[in-house]
Amino acid sequence: MTSRAEQKRRTRQNLMDAALNQLGQDKHFAGLSLREVAREAGVAPTSFYRHFHDLEELGLALVDEAGVALRQLMRQARQRIAKNGGVIETSLNTFFEFLNENPNLFRLLLRERTGVSARFRNAVQAEIEHFITELTADLSGFGGDTNRALKQPRLAAEAIVIIVFHGGSEALDNPEENIPHLKQRLAGQLRIILTGARADQSR
Repeated sequence: MTSRAEQKRRTRQNLMDAALNQLGQDKHFAGLSLREVAREAGVAPTSFYRHFHDLEELGLALVDEAGVALRQLMRQARQRIAKNGGVIETSLNTFFEFLNENPNLFRLLLRERTGVSARFRNAVQAEIEHFITELTADLSGFGGDTNRALKQPRLAAEAIVIIVFHGGSEALDNPEENIPHLKQRLAGQLRIILTGARADQSR
């Protein structure tokens, strides 16, 4: 990669990071200012348009980045499970590490999933669908034998994603001392889902 191309890549990433840094508990993506994002990234507002058509395009790039992060999260969880076992606890620990490192990226997914922009909603739903599909594949082999196999892994995956995303939204603005209890509660809920999925006799 040439130095010019590398500089362009860095500036684009700086703009994305600047937008992400400005998100928070009380500030949604729709409230961002292009001028403020450009200033934090250290570029002139006119330079913004060399990298993105508008703020929505930047936001869609962030959604794509969040999707990549979630897939990396799943790969990391698989590696840890293969090494240490403890599927539920290991997966939750990995997820909460992701939350600690990427709180605003997760906020973006949560909020834009039901936001006013159809492009945002569709992009977020597509990333969540990728996540559910990968989890379904993992759950299809969960249990190790036909007697313990999940009867409807897709439904179980959907339920798990809903509960974990809800738990993640609670964790974002919860005091650190409350997190162990939240993780314990989520672990219990996931065990109930997996137990029910094994016992389900519907066809």
